[in-house]
Amino acid sequence: MATFTVTRNAFVSAPAAAIFPLVNDFHEWTKWSPWEAVDPNMQRNYSGNESGVGAKYAWSGNGRAGSGTMEIVGSAEPSQIDIRLEFTKPMKAVNPTGFTFAPEGEGTRVTWTMTGENKTFMSKVFALVMNMDKLVGKDFEKGLASLGAEATKRQA
Repeated sequence: MATFTVTRNAFVSAPAAAIFPLVNDFHEWTKWSPWEAVDPNMQRNYSGNESGVGAKYAWSGNGRAGSGTMEIVGSAEPSQIDIRLEFTKPMKAVNPTGFTFAPEGEGTRVTWTMTGENKTFMSKVFALVMNMDKLVGKDFEKGLASLGAEATKRQA
C-alpha cells in the first residue's frame, strides 16, 4: 500500500467557535490529545505564533511517544485547520493532518484526517504487517471524545 488515510469524525454538542481554539493552539492539546498521557515525562517545545498559521510544537518522549514536530500551515476559523505533522522517531514520516468543523444541528461535526505515503522500504514492510487505520484510528476516536468533552465543559 503506497498511501493511506485515517479519518474519524464525531458530533460535539458545542459550536465550532468553541472547539476550534482547542485545536488551533497547540498549548490546548494537553487537555485533549490522546497522546499526551503516553509519556508523563514527554518534553514539549512551542515556537512560532501562539496559535494559527505558523504555530509550532515539538515533542520528544519515550519509545511509544516517539518524537516529532507539528506546524499549523492552514487555519480558516472556524471551519478548518491543516497541520504538517512530521515524525522523527521511531520512524521518519511526514503526514499531512487536518481538522474540519461543520455545523450540524445543535452542535458541530468534527472530522480528523491524517494521510501519508509509505516511501521507504521499512515503511512499506511496516504497512504489510500494520494497518495504519487500526493503529491510529482508536487514538483519533479517543482524542475526538476528549476534545468534545473539553469543548462542552467550556460551554457550561
